[in-house]
Amino acid sequence: MTPTPLPADDRAAVADALGRLPRVADLLAARAEEHDRDGTFPYQGIEAVHEAGLLTLTVARRHGGAGAGLADTVRALAGLGRGDASVAVLTAHTLLLHAEQARAGLWPAAAYRRLLTESRRGPALLGMLRTEPGGQAGAPPATVAHWDGEAWELTGRKTDCSGAEALSWMAVPARTDEPVPRTGVFLVRGDSPGLEIDPVWDQLGLRASAGHDVLLDGVRVAADHAVRLTVSGPADPDRHAAADTSRAWHLLALSAVHLGIARAAQDWLIRFLQQRTPANLTEPLATLPRYRTALGGIEASLIGAEELLDALAAGVDRGDPAAAERAAAGQLLANRAATDAVQQAVTLTGNPGLSRRHPLERYLRDVLSGRMHFPAEEAVLEAVGRAALARGGPRRA
Repeated sequence: MTPTPLPADDRAAVADALGRLPRVADLLAARAEEHDRDGTFPYQGIEAVHEAGLLTLTVARRHGGAGAGLADTVRALAGLGRGDASVAVLTAHTLLLHAEQARAGLWPAAAYRRLLTESRRGPALLGMLRTEPGGQAGAPPATVAHWDGEAWELTGRKTDCSGAEALSWMAVPARTDEPVPRTGVFLVRGDSPGLEIDPVWDQLGLRASAGHDVLLDGVRVAADHAVRLTVSGPADPDRHAAADTSRAWHLLALSAVHLGIARAAQDWLIRFLQQRTPANLTEPLATLPRYRTALGGIEASLIGAEELLDALAAGVDRGDPAAAERAAAGQLLANRAATDAVQQAVTLTGNPGLSRRHPLERYLRDVLSGRMHFPAEEAVLEAVGRAALARGGPRRA
């Protein structure tokens, strides 16, 4: 089904929230270095995002939300990434789950009403806990759900759980221990008995995103909080299309965070070039053609990546299956552009760019660490190549 564009007056809530982006980004940037240095959770930053209406931007209009689509979400996350990439990543995961609810109704009605009530009282962070130690793509979850006659009991370990210590709700993929196992998603409150946070997150970048491990030891989940329980079977075309859309949202939303990081790096580079006058020169570096040319290359590359993400996101919003299919390639190209931009900025600034006294080295660490959110380049390129071969080339006469 092709989404119907919202009338202009119905976009007021989206426009208002996006209008607050610059101020929120400035607030995030003011404390980003502190949280990065100490590895502390950015509670105040999340509060600022929530108060601006950005943390619930994708809540459907039928639930009283702004009903933002992917194109608006990409814009919001790029702006937040410019301020603090860790806060942007945490926001992204919450927006993705609200958007999934708007499209496909993952949550039971009563549970979602409860979540929205919590969201009106304060920030309610959400997370989909997919990753497990040693997990492989396509394999069933190692986390086990046991039915005790009254409720499900979850046991297992999830890794790289962004915002683990502050999640209000966790969507936990697991498999049942029934004779014919089913897999599904179990909705778990962050304060559930039997749930423990193992504070192992100590990464190079995105240090404030608190991607600790979550341990589940007999965590009880009500029957109606176990959703999409299915036995593996023949592929369902409708479900495959829905999965493509969800994947496109994930890839493009988190790619926007990367482009926000790259823009922040470029902002710092411009100030550096305008202010830096080496001892052997009488004017700032910005007056030298080679620096302007290099900066122009960064700008052109980022413009191209932003236009690509915007176009693909708009296509996904229109329900264009081709846009969803191309999201992986778009993500790869956007992230290459973002990473190259930050690395070039470091090269152009030399030692100052690598100093902990300046934010550029943090941008470099963040943009490199963000790779954990995406499939490996080799896997993306192999899939793109396979699709190109399937289409075939022009036939010779």
